Amino acid sequence: MTTASNVYTHGHHESVLRSHRWRTAENSAAYLLPHLVPGMSVLDVGCGPGTVTVDLAARVAPGRVTAVEISGDALQYARAEAHSRGRRNIDFAVADVHALDFPAGSFDVVHAHQVLQHVADPVRALREMRRVCRPGGVVAARDSDYAAFTWFPRVPAVDDWLALYQRAARANGGEPDAGRRLLSWARDAGFSDVTATASTWCFATPEDAGWWGGMWAERILSSDLATQLLTAGVATEDDLRRVSDGWREWAAAPDAWFAILHGEIVCRA
Repeated sequence: MTTASNVYTHGHHESVLRSHRWRTAENSAAYLLPHLVPGMSVLDVGCGPGTVTVDLAARVAPGRVTAVEISGDALQYARAEAHSRGRRNIDFAVADVHALDFPAGSFDVVHAHQVLQHVADPVRALREMRRVCRPGGVVAARDSDYAAFTWFPRVPAVDDWLALYQRAARANGGEPDAGRRLLSWARDAGFSDVTATASTWCFATPEDAGWWGGMWAERILSSDLATQLLTAGVATEDDLRRVSDGWREWAAAPDAWFAILHGEIVCRA
C-alpha cells in the first residue's frame, strides 16, 4: 500500500501477489487473533490481495470487516479473493491511512499488516488508526524488519539484494526496518497502553526455500522494484540478473534457511 509516498516499492506483479497470497491470519496476525470475537467491526488497512482480510472476516462474523487500499486498482485483488471464497461480510473502500474517511470511533479493531513500513508518516498513520477506533478498542500493526533478516548459506548476491531493497524503499519514503520502530511510533502517536511482541516467518524446508528463493529470483527481475532500481540508475540489468541467480543458488542449497523477524503492537485506544 502507498499513501503519501508516491511509489509502492513492491508493486503488484504476479510474483509479488504470489508471495502476499501465502499470508493468512494464522501466519501473519496470530498476535491479534485472541482479541477478536464474533460481532466485532474491523478496519483492515492496506489489505493487499485480501487473504488475511477474508480470514479476519470469518473470525468476526456476523460482524463486518472494511478493507481499504490506496487505489481502486489495488483493491480489486481483495475483492476477487472475497468473492472466490464466498465471504460476504466485507466492505471495500479506497482510503489513505494518513487521512481515513471514517468517523471517529467507527471500528472495534483497526489492523495493518506490512503497511507502516511503506507510508510517509507512520506516526500520523497510527494517530488516524486510533481516531477511527472506538475507545477501548484495539489498534494492531505488524511489520517486518529487513535489517534483521538472516539466512544460510551466505550468498553475496543475496546480501546485495538486501542493500538494493533497503535503498529503494527509503527512496520511496518508507522505512524497511519498521519492525523495531513500532513501539516507538505507537508511543509518539499517543498510545499509553501498548503490548509489543515479535514473531518470525521461517523458510527451512527444500520446498519452502525453493518457493521463497524462486519468488524473489523472479521479483528482482520483473516487479516494480526492478523498474525502480533500473530507472534510478542504482542497478543494471546485469546486476539484477546476478542477484536473481544468487537467490536460485541459495534456494538450491540442501541446508537453505531464511528467517524474517516482525515487530508487532497491540494498542488500546
